[in-house]
Amino acid sequence: MDVLKRNNVNIIGHGKQVLMFAHGFGCDQSMWRFVTPAFEKDYKIVLFDYVGCGKSDISQYREDRYNSLYGYAMDVLEICHELDLEDVVLVGHSVSSMIGLLASIQDQDRFRAMILVCPSACYINKNGYIGGFEEKDLHGLMEVMENNYVGWANFLAPVVMKNQERPELAQELEESFCSMDKEITGNFAKVTFFSDNRRELSEVKVPSLVLQCKEDDIASEKVGEYVHNTLENSEIYYMNATGHCPHMSHPQETIECMQKYLATIDNS
Repeated sequence: MDVLKRNNVNIIGHGKQVLMFAHGFGCDQSMWRFVTPAFEKDYKIVLFDYVGCGKSDISQYREDRYNSLYGYAMDVLEICHELDLEDVVLVGHSVSSMIGLLASIQDQDRFRAMILVCPSACYINKNGYIGGFEEKDLHGLMEVMENNYVGWANFLAPVVMKNQERPELAQELEESFCSMDKEITGNFAKVTFFSDNRRELSEVKVPSLVLQCKEDDIASEKVGEYVHNTLENSEIYYMNATGHCPHMSHPQETIECMQKYLATIDNS
């Protein structure tokens, strides 16, 4: 199996320190394009698509592997192994925050730090925990997805993206949803929104940064603060950016937050 082909791995940049960018649900590596140029001079940048997303090899998709976030974490670790990457700073958007943390638990020595963009360890409200969604509402969203996929994408994209003054961003996200295999995307959605990784947070040992946006309907401030407070060694930066995709809607602020944090670990 050619892991690099499977995950459409691309390497850019001129530095030695590795920045590995992991995209969120329904996205692909191209959505980091507003951020990565700022780091090309000083970092080795690794970009990839999860199997079933972007230009990955869809023939490699196996439901038994990707029926939990651990399967996606295996993608991350296999790319690291194939490229012999060490001391990696993983930048994970949304669900990739948890995927990255799970990968770090399995092979801590591969990673130097995690930058978690709009993370959530559990999306469902339960037993006093506020994840942002009632379970029945998520089941309803999955039903809409199954019965009217285009309508689901049309509804969800602007909710995720916000920033209505830039409709082209929500349109790009909607088109990304619609370009992917409906069944694979549906499975990834269930794995994403019904996962509960709160317990695993206490097992993470690598330093982490939480980037928390305003008016994020997918991962609210309470959710980001829970992740920050539960992780052993983390910081949280509250951004002025709104929505769930600051690397697209507010790339300059995202870059500045990343640079600020990277400077602290570079000097440590």
